[in-house]
Amino acid sequence: MTIEARFRIDRGSFTLDVSLSIPARGVTSLLGPSGCGKTTLLRAIAGLERCHDGLLKVGGVIWQDGRRFLAPHQRPLGYVFQEVSLFDHLTVVRNLEYGIKRVPKSEHRVSLNRAIELLGIGHLLERAPGTLSGGERQRVAIARAVAVSPRLLLMDEPLAALDPSRKQEILPYIRSLHQELEIPVIFVSHAPDEVARLANHLVLLEAGRVVATGDIQTMLTRLDMPLAHDSDAAAIIEAVVTGHDENYHLTHLDFSGGRMTVTGNAMRTGDRVRLQIAARDVSLTLERQSDTSILNIFPATVDAIIDEGSAQVTVRLLAGDVPLLSRITKKSAAELGLEPGKPVYAQAKSVALLT
Repeated sequence: MTIEARFRIDRGSFTLDVSLSIPARGVTSLLGPSGCGKTTLLRAIAGLERCHDGLLKVGGVIWQDGRRFLAPHQRPLGYVFQEVSLFDHLTVVRNLEYGIKRVPKSEHRVSLNRAIELLGIGHLLERAPGTLSGGERQRVAIARAVAVSPRLLLMDEPLAALDPSRKQEILPYIRSLHQELEIPVIFVSHAPDEVARLANHLVLLEAGRVVATGDIQTMLTRLDMPLAHDSDAAAIIEAVVTGHDENYHLTHLDFSGGRMTVTGNAMRTGDRVRLQIAARDVSLTLERQSDTSILNIFPATVDAIIDEGSAQVTVRLLAGDVPLLSRITKKSAAELGLEPGKPVYAQAKSVALLT
């Protein structure tokens, strides 16, 4: 199942001209510099930007083509804006109920109680919006968007106005939406940490056009894309908790390329987790090292190498079928004789568990 979109919107000094197909599941993040068209694309999907010859098909259902155009209120979607737009004269529960009124009972797939539970706002229901914190207001806004049982959820930088602690408070709730409700999410964000934690699929935009699309693991490690060349370039790994070392308070995580070990033992065996490994934290050797403090060492194959200025290179590795990045000096690459196809051992000095 896919979401297919084709829009051309000409504003004189700026033209959005996109054609893309993305999965109708998980979280798709729109990435690109300010002014590249992310919000305009989101508004076109919502029907707020009229494109007469556009196309929008969600899971095989046509919302818009040359002959048909569903108005915004007819599209079964939820929209969460950066600026929370709650009705200040209504309590939280009345705000939630307001949106549900326009949804026929036959279309109810998410109960109001389920939305309240998922966003953890049961204790706020009789409060007035003006008495809520920024994080609480945003959770109410997300719950209101979910309670209308959308076939698609659009989120335009919903965490941009929050401080870091409030962001961390809300991220798990957003992640649970597609995991537990199977609602596809299209998410606009400028924050790399939000994208790393939430996204399954990325769409890169530049000057109103789609540069590339793909799953997050591939897109972050493509050497022909800018993300792999940032100073904080990193790879994402999906892993499964397979055991614990109680003596040293460590947790073992297996992925198709080997095993990772991280500190802490609060996770349950069988839990699926997401790891992030920065390119600058991956060193390479030709033989497996034994007298080292580094715990995470696994075999890999050099897939590609590209220069990073005059002194460094970025090496794309494959650990099994999982892509990784290593940022090392040109001298090290030369002394190791690195070239595509060469087997090496990757040493991850630091592994971040994304929660």
